[in-house]
Amino acid sequence: MAAIESHADMTSRRDVLHLATGSMAALGSALALWPFVASLAPDASVVASGQPVEIDLSQIPVGQVVKVFWRGRLVFVRHRSDREISDARSVKLEDLIDPQADEARTKEGNAQWLVTFGNCTHLGCVPLGYQGPFNGWFCPCHGSVFDTSGRVRKGPAPTNLPIPPYAFLSPGQIRIG
Repeated sequence: MAAIESHADMTSRRDVLHLATGSMAALGSALALWPFVASLAPDASVVASGQPVEIDLSQIPVGQVVKVFWRGRLVFVRHRSDREISDARSVKLEDLIDPQADEARTKEGNAQWLVTFGNCTHLGCVPLGYQGPFNGWFCPCHGSVFDTSGRVRKGPAPTNLPIPPYAFLSPGQIRIG
């Protein structure tokens, strides 16, 4: 009878060894595959750059431009004065290189806020704010001039400063993206 018990003990030990070996093989395979699976995930900077950007507008006084980055691109948020708005709206569309009404470049009821990408549409330079004959933006690299609505008025830039996707979350806060 001792031989039978010995055989039973060996069988249970063998089962434990098989279970332990299988578990170690599964764990080893998972650890070996982990770097490969992790390499498929996007880089942290890519994840962060695609997130929407929220901006507190109450901190931006009239006449100031705030620069933020969204998806790696520069964005201007300009708090326009009543004078800047009326100047932009009084321009005849036929006088513009890329005709677009000021009302089409802002959100209804929020004309004081202009949100545009901050790169010249000629070669991607960063124009200077409150410069040039229209008190909008001036690109010192090649001479493009934009008005207070971000519309190209002179120079080699072919189109207006583009408008990124944005929405008002409240009267004092916007989300870009």
